[in-house]
Amino acid sequence: MKKRYLLFGFVFAVSASMHAQYKTVTKKDANGFTYEYVENDPSKARVYTLGNGLKVYLAQNHDEPRIQTYIPVRTGSNNDPEDSTGLAHYLEHMVFKGTSKLGTINWAKEQELIKQISDLYEQHKAEKDVEKKKAIYKKIDEISKVASQYAVANEYDKSVASIGATGTNAHTWFDETVYQNTIPSNELEKFLLIESERFSELVLRLFHTELEAVYEEFNRGQDNDYWASHEAMMKLLFPASHYGTQTTIGTSDHLKNPSMVAINNYFNQYYVPNNMAVVLVGDLEFEPTIKLVNAYFGAMKKATQPVEYIAKEAPLTKIQTKDIYSPQSERVEIGFRLGGIQTKDAIYLNLIDMLLSNGQAGIIDLDVNQKQKTLYAGSSPMIMKDYSVHQLTGMPNEGQTVEEVKDILLAQIEKLKKGEFDEWLLEAVVNDFRKNSMEALESNEAMATEMYQAFIHGRTWEQSVSDLDRMSKVTKQEVVDFVNANYKDNYVVIYKRQGENKDLVRVENPGITPIDLNRDSESEFYKRLKGIDVKEIAPVFVDFNSAIQKEKIGKGNSQLYSIKNTTNDLSTVTYITEVGSDNDNKLSLAIGYLDYLGTSKYSAAEIKKEFYKLGISYGISTGTDKTYITVKGLKENIPAGIKLLEHLVTDAKADADAYANMVDQILKGRVDAKSSKGGIQRALNSYIVSNGELSRFKDILSEKELKTIKPTELVGLIHNFFDYNNDVFYYGNDKDTAKKAIVENHNLGKGKKVPAAKIYPEPATDGTLYFAPYDMVQAEITYRARESKFNKDLLATSSVFNNYFGGGMASVVFQEIRESKSLAYSAYAYYMNAAKADKHNYVMAYVGTQANKLGQAVDAMMELMNDMPQGESQFQNAKNTVLKNIATQRYTKAQIFNYWLSLKEKGLDYDINKDIYNQVEKMQMTDLVNYFNKYVKGKTFNVGLLGKKENLDWEAVKKMGKVKELSLEDLFGY
Repeated sequence: MKKRYLLFGFVFAVSASMHAQYKTVTKKDANGFTYEYVENDPSKARVYTLGNGLKVYLAQNHDEPRIQTYIPVRTGSNNDPEDSTGLAHYLEHMVFKGTSKLGTINWAKEQELIKQISDLYEQHKAEKDVEKKKAIYKKIDEISKVASQYAVANEYDKSVASIGATGTNAHTWFDETVYQNTIPSNELEKFLLIESERFSELVLRLFHTELEAVYEEFNRGQDNDYWASHEAMMKLLFPASHYGTQTTIGTSDHLKNPSMVAINNYFNQYYVPNNMAVVLVGDLEFEPTIKLVNAYFGAMKKATQPVEYIAKEAPLTKIQTKDIYSPQSERVEIGFRLGGIQTKDAIYLNLIDMLLSNGQAGIIDLDVNQKQKTLYAGSSPMIMKDYSVHQLTGMPNEGQTVEEVKDILLAQIEKLKKGEFDEWLLEAVVNDFRKNSMEALESNEAMATEMYQAFIHGRTWEQSVSDLDRMSKVTKQEVVDFVNANYKDNYVVIYKRQGENKDLVRVENPGITPIDLNRDSESEFYKRLKGIDVKEIAPVFVDFNSAIQKEKIGKGNSQLYSIKNTTNDLSTVTYITEVGSDNDNKLSLAIGYLDYLGTSKYSAAEIKKEFYKLGISYGISTGTDKTYITVKGLKENIPAGIKLLEHLVTDAKADADAYANMVDQILKGRVDAKSSKGGIQRALNSYIVSNGELSRFKDILSEKELKTIKPTELVGLIHNFFDYNNDVFYYGNDKDTAKKAIVENHNLGKGKKVPAAKIYPEPATDGTLYFAPYDMVQAEITYRARESKFNKDLLATSSVFNNYFGGGMASVVFQEIRESKSLAYSAYAYYMNAAKADKHNYVMAYVGTQANKLGQAVDAMMELMNDMPQGESQFQNAKNTVLKNIATQRYTKAQIFNYWLSLKEKGLDYDINKDIYNQVEKMQMTDLVNYFNKYVKGKTFNVGLLGKKENLDWEAVKKMGKVKELSLEDLFGY
């Protein structure tokens, strides 16, 4: 599995030479603003510091007219008061609620009521008598209802939606709180206007409803199997500091007893310009951009620099273990504590982690996963400001204990200590990072993430740019010495065992009165924002005939499609064969088996090493009706990669022991899926659309079939696979060399007949509620209603409908269920258009809620699905968002080919966005109402309900429709 390293600063350290010279240079731009840049930095980024201390990171990418934005604040849960954990995270939520100008229609009246609510919360926090606390909360609820008359819920979300922003979100972690948007480049000034207003002050409006949403998030965390093991590991690794003694989400008691005064004090202390940054990466020009940022953020007043929390821990001197329990399958996690981002440990940690587990030729990859010693094993780094964690994870095979898996994982560390790894692997790992950095340079999000991480951790941009260079100088002996010095008997082991989690917190429903949303109300700020004219960006539609070059290749009918890479020297060759798992249900099994096979020339481990030495990654993926085989790497190594892949596919040798072990692991994986909330949810989602009839999910090879298949039969499928005709897609800048290698090495097909595909029915949904049991705090409800088959004429209206009705934080469903009624953390609904011309569309919805709110949540969702609230302003926002997204979307590079393939699946041979754009431009609210009435309202839904039956009001469940309780055997078919 490919890893992403976005917590460490070397994804952009690419240079022509192995050891480039990096030097920070200070200059003034045309406007007189001083900035820094780093010589030999391929991103050519600039870092400004405004007079008030605000850092501004800028980088250009003109591939499309959009800008990735981040506004990071150098504070997180480590700065939470110890009697108010979760405060930083809850504050993050409240920063979306607006100010005295944004989000209100009468601030004078609203302000008085918010003050009353704040005073009541102080009383509530101090009160110890349970009944008196309830009485105070009831008063808070009453006044909050009155205050909501003067608030405009989600007006911030409406504001950014009106400028075409996407990806609107935020997150909080130990040392950071980060706010993000992706915006059209022509809307930069309006975006800065919104954000400067947003961060100018804190208004805690609609406080208690959002607090309940955060508690729902806390509940989701309790139901997340990895949340508990992470918390347990951090407690043992960091017993004295906030990394371990506090969690980002906070404790249940602290969440239920907040202080609005404390939150305001925290905001005033940490949300100051000299503790914040603005990060902008994309289609921008440096001088005009910094001038705008200064105009809107330069007036923020510099404050006393907040005291930085520094975690301090005594050395770990012994092995510590802890058992935790949940219904999900067993695993073991081992954690080593190392130094933070500013230490050499961070460089070594990333290097060592990839030496162990890089998805191809790491020590764990080859010695554990390749040899099937465990069901799964891997490692991952977590690099923070003051400390880092290196985590090893393993899942046991059938009959294997977690203690045995632990010993296997620790044995891999011992190999590092003894230097039992090849010298070339170090260089290959560095080259892997170098290759990944080339790809990252093309991503606004990756570059912007690297920038905000540098700011959060107090690193210079030069440090970030030069990290890979420093890594490339580390020797094998230095790695061995480091592991011996730091990986001793000083680690933590978390045994995640199967059983009842007795630490779950279950609370009563507080009974919140729905607040007013004032959907069509607008603040004066919002009216002014809408009145600002912006020169619109014209959409650009793809001409596939000119964008994709097409020619014959080989002696048959195979086509070579190509697009030139004008950015870097990476190349990709993809073989596309019109055969998938629907044509042969053993194909996926055979391709999975190939991963464990060697050839007459190489062992299975050796061939993976050969690929990694070349810097070549390869992948084979089988879909339902197609198989894709891909070779990717530097252009000069593509011919060798093609030759090596051909050798593997045509010369793979059967290994009976490897197949037997693989079957055992498949069967163990199936058992584990039946104990996983995610696995059961996937099975349930499949069951409700098939009405329990034959589906792809359940149509799998039985245990008996798996054990009777001969390995030689699977190898035969592999050897003969290239006898099917296949086309080729090439992306790179040396097509002729790649074409020559393909023709010389690759069998482009002998016209082998494709087996008939199995047809899986899509029965009409009939209103049945299917219940699957799982021990969890929340209840999860999914809705599916079968609609008509794919119809391109519905794409335009459905895109606006999804945006308006249930596809984001400014949507009707989110506002009604979360903002108004506080019934869920996550709720959505949308019309899903089929991916293929002969498949059905579906109306889909979801709500995850506290079990004792189930009846209310279901009533609220079904009310919306039968009576869509209408808001002209909200409709115009949704319409404009769709138009701006299409206008600023640019399919570039290999995306063009993938987009073309997706359209072909729908029976289209042109860029359908042109039709969608023209239709949306003319759309009126009445069109949306008509669409809702015809395609959504009154549909017959099948419902999937996942939860613990004892926690549910079963009488309320039975009112939802005909109930069918399912066993795990019903769901999985085994």
